Amino acid sequence: MTSTTTFKYVDYLWDEAHAASLGDDQVALFLYRSNILGADLRITNYGGGNTSCKTMEKDPLTGKEVEVMWVKGSGGDIGTLTRKGIAGLYTERLRDLKKVYGGMADEDRMVGLFNHCIYDLDSKAPSIDTPLHGLLPFKHIDHLHPDALIAVAAAKDSEKVTKEIWGDTMGWVPWQRPGFDLGLQLEKCLADNPGIRGIVLGSHGLFTWGDTSYESYMNSLEVIEMASQYIEDRVKAQGDKVFGGQRVKSLAPDARKKQASKLMPLLRGLTSSHARQVGTFQDTDVVLQFINSKDIDRLAPMGTSCPDHFLRTKIQPLVLDLDPKEDLSDRAVILKKLEGAFADYRAGYHKYYEDHKRDNSPAVRDPNPVIILYPGIGLFSFAKNKQTSRVASEFYINAINVMRGAEAITEYTALPRQEAFDIEYWLLEEAKLQRMPAEQTLSRKVALVTGAGGGIGKAIADKLVAEGAVVVLSDINEDSLKEANATYKRDQSAYAVCDVTDATSIKDAFDAAALEFGGVDIVVHSAGLAISKPLEEHTEKDWDILQNVLVKGQFTLAQESVRVMRDQGTGGDFISIASKNGLVSGPNNVGYGTAKAAQQHMSRLLAAELGKDHIRVNVVNPDGVIIGSKIWEGAWAEGRAKAYGITVEELPAHYAKRNLLNEIIRPDDIADGVFACVGVLTKTTGNIINVDGGMANAFVR
Repeated sequence: MTSTTTFKYVDYLWDEAHAASLGDDQVALFLYRSNILGADLRITNYGGGNTSCKTMEKDPLTGKEVEVMWVKGSGGDIGTLTRKGIAGLYTERLRDLKKVYGGMADEDRMVGLFNHCIYDLDSKAPSIDTPLHGLLPFKHIDHLHPDALIAVAAAKDSEKVTKEIWGDTMGWVPWQRPGFDLGLQLEKCLADNPGIRGIVLGSHGLFTWGDTSYESYMNSLEVIEMASQYIEDRVKAQGDKVFGGQRVKSLAPDARKKQASKLMPLLRGLTSSHARQVGTFQDTDVVLQFINSKDIDRLAPMGTSCPDHFLRTKIQPLVLDLDPKEDLSDRAVILKKLEGAFADYRAGYHKYYEDHKRDNSPAVRDPNPVIILYPGIGLFSFAKNKQTSRVASEFYINAINVMRGAEAITEYTALPRQEAFDIEYWLLEEAKLQRMPAEQTLSRKVALVTGAGGGIGKAIADKLVAEGAVVVLSDINEDSLKEANATYKRDQSAYAVCDVTDATSIKDAFDAAALEFGGVDIVVHSAGLAISKPLEEHTEKDWDILQNVLVKGQFTLAQESVRVMRDQGTGGDFISIASKNGLVSGPNNVGYGTAKAAQQHMSRLLAAELGKDHIRVNVVNPDGVIIGSKIWEGAWAEGRAKAYGITVEELPAHYAKRNLLNEIIRPDDIADGVFACVGVLTKTTGNIINVDGGMANAFVR
């Protein structure tokens, strides 16, 4: 191994000071190594790869020193791996499983026997890759899926190419499904080639190792760097003939995104025929080079080679036969074209299932595509949530890199369809799916909330995210939006600056929602302001801004909501945050009360019109939300206090005393009302829910 820490194709992230702070804790160093390897998507993608270390520990029963292997558990991600995500097993017991192994037909039983090798009772369930680490003798092992190595592994004449790059320093084993027997093949490869620094797994990935965590890390980086340089030299030699050269020219970036935002809701609706999906759009240079190429028609149907790829992307993508400049304004015409393409894809997937299923195969799964390619525009991916769809898109980009590299080396080869099917419908994989926790109430839903920069709107967004939705926060104040958006985890939210008095701004917000998540299912109009003045002091300007924000804003939002929801064809929810003041007459309130009454009746009219589309329209009426509500800051609070002859400080107690429950109403209470409409009362439309502690004069019936 070289001593350089300068690499061109991978990131050197080892921090000597941090590593030193971990002392001689080999498990901590193994976790650190895992995290920095997982931080570079060129090395391995989310959930991909597996790492391990072996330490000497005291057996709790005998008191003797025994070797224990610590390895990433099932379903984990090395980039975020913690102590809770690993399994600790007696290495000797794991190797003793060779005595009871009954051959390839015994693979599934062996996974159950891993539990008999557990040393650490707090272990995560051991993964199928456990014996691949346990049957090798090295203290630290990395099993990774770098694009460059999979390109070598998926290239025609892969074994010959491996020798050309690394000489006699790397071993090679042909493709085999992960399991105990593959561990035996790695063990044999090492025995036949003592002194090698790693092993290339055909169509799969890479194994490297070292005596220390740092040595294993450096070995991995160096092996990947050598393969990357080898491939890049050959790609450069191809010039403009990569993937056979360009066939389609991309639109400009803004035009691509505009076209994608128009198409996304239609695609989302079609991919949701089995279950609602959330989308991701990618138009990176890597994507565009592939989808615009002459070779896409040959390579895309071949499918991906690495199991980690196609388990997340399906065996192959759907390639759209649309011109990049296709006029998408006639939705009926475009939908007819797309429906035919989707019907063909589903039929092809069912044929794939029928041609390769075993007697004990699980039932056929969702036949819709996960990856959709639109030449000249980009890549769309759809899955059960944003994280899964984003990761699927990243894995397909990995697959593109693999095809690019393999084609530059010799020729790309994919897994045989039967091998691919046997992994996709592996009973152990099915069992893993069945163990997944139940989805949350609003999982798979996309919400857009106006006025979400703070107050009631932010509380509503918080509630929707907590119940599983992804949310597009919209507000006129970008600083407030950035601050609000920063409170959520990645893949939970996005934001769009939106002035609800401007139809173009509203359309842009919905386009942003389509581009980020695929469309929208829940729209909550919470943007608002309040003006409290006697009639003689109420100006025309006051009147206009109340009507524009509360009434016109709701009208335009409803138009855009219906446009997107009809494109998706999966129904939806529109919620108006109105007010008790739309039902009850009060002093100094003519402009605000009139606007709120208009919101309420507009909602009833919309409910009557949109029921046929399964778009439900309901109203939540707050009252007296003083604490945490932005409209109570400043003149409105002063006006209401003046109307009741009290001070501003006395308002919360005043409002609490006048409701039947004597309760102070908070933004969270309004958020609960919204959730009731969208997550509980799913057969309710045209309704008004008062969240006011009980105001008899506001009872709707």
